[in-house]
Amino acid sequence: MDHLVELRRELYAFGAVLDGDLSAPVEHCGGWRLVDLAVHVGAGNLWVVAAVREGHGDSYDEDAAPRDRAGLKAWYAKTADALVQALAVDPSTEAWTFFPPHTVGFWRRRRSQETLMHRWDAEHALGSTTPMDPALAADGVAEVFDTMALRMISKGAATCPEQAVRITATDSGRCWTYGTGEPIAEVSGMAEDLLLMLWGRKPRDTGSVTWTGDREAGLRVLAGPLVP
Repeated sequence: MDHLVELRRELYAFGAVLDGDLSAPVEHCGGWRLVDLAVHVGAGNLWVVAAVREGHGDSYDEDAAPRDRAGLKAWYAKTADALVQALAVDPSTEAWTFFPPHTVGFWRRRRSQETLMHRWDAEHALGSTTPMDPALAADGVAEVFDTMALRMISKGAATCPEQAVRITATDSGRCWTYGTGEPIAEVSGMAEDLLLMLWGRKPRDTGSVTWTGDREAGLRVLAGPLVP
């Protein structure tokens, strides 16, 4: 997968929603409204630019971002362009990251997934979501288990589960096992539904996924927390 291509597409799609109601509440992001989410995404873009070019993870002052529509759209577009330019180098190039690998390739993938999820958040806030690319969504499911959940464990925010669950994306045939030992349950569904479930946009027992085996034990395994 060319994550830089995916990132460009999702950055553009997120920018397109800024023509909508900027005061719309974003359901899964605390008390944020769409304007706050836009500032968060743009600030995250600049954070990664600094991580790549300056080698640090210092945060960007979000209060410096404009809140009016014209100013916000122009500022966001500049942050998106800056991010793509910073990541348009050899993906093996060394960079500061919060988890291995410490490379530009890490950020290409992470920002693709971050922007994908927040693009969905923004569209959801406006009442109309567009489908996720199935391959990118499946890659997002993989990232939950090979990066985000492991990071939560390494930070002490979660513990390694004593049982295991199998997760299957029915539209790609990809599957993952999370936990210890043989899976005691399986949850299957479209990659998009699985990703939204794992990131808390849908409940773990949402009707858009199917559980087999010991569902209650499986739900405890996925309780994590898996992601920040």
